[in-house]
Amino acid sequence: MTKIRGNCVLVTGGASGIGRIMGRMALEKGASCLIIWDINEANIASTKAELSSLGRVEGYVVNVADNEAVVATYERVKAECGAVDILINCAGIVTGNKTFDRQSVDEIVRTMEVNSIAPMVIALQMLPDMIARDHGHICNIASAAGMISNPKMSVYAASKWAMIGWSDSVRIELAERKSRVRFTTVAPYYINTGMFDGVRSRIVPILNPERTSRKIIRAIEHNRDFRGIPFSFHLIRLCQGLLPVAWFDFLFGKVFGIFSTMDHFTGRKK
Repeated sequence: MTKIRGNCVLVTGGASGIGRIMGRMALEKGASCLIIWDINEANIASTKAELSSLGRVEGYVVNVADNEAVVATYERVKAECGAVDILINCAGIVTGNKTFDRQSVDEIVRTMEVNSIAPMVIALQMLPDMIARDHGHICNIASAAGMISNPKMSVYAASKWAMIGWSDSVRIELAERKSRVRFTTVAPYYINTGMFDGVRSRIVPILNPERTSRKIIRAIEHNRDFRGIPFSFHLIRLCQGLLPVAWFDFLFGKVFGIFSTMDHFTGRKK
């Protein structure tokens, strides 16, 4: 079991959505300090105001896609808050529902930087110290899009496939060296936080943010290696291995309607 009580928890994208909810839950479970990394200064301020009654909350404005800023900000965190025990990589972006031929180079680069490269760079700042202390947990919030190819979100899917592959590979590296440091990879379906406004799901329900956050926190506490949400998404890999591609596309794309979920995407209003 990974205990949250008495541990320092850092959440990227922690000033909104499930990042904010998980930060609150960490404090409710007795975290010694909640550290919020977010790009939105106003949201950080409101989150601190809301959660400070539950415990110590520190906020840092940082663009996680800026590698130099990540390194510098973590140096500040160590000086001002001490070592991080639990990292939740939650920050992410989706730039739209265009087919790949209509994407811009900037959209491709930004998506990969925030969703794939940033979690690696952030984890790299904290992991060596966790290994030295033989204590720590890193949870990476990927997506069900990293398990199933989906039209009109090809770059987003690519970024999450990359995140899952990296996260699970490091998990194995840690296990092979018999480290007590743990990695948990989470792949949730669409969550009702505003990020995917307009998405329509025919059979699989859009996830509730509070319940989803609770499941992620529980996965961390129970040292789960991989957690698909809902649980039925664990069957995706089995079906991909057993079914011919045309059958898989028909079942998940047409019958379940996954391939049309992004047709009416609008995204969070700015």
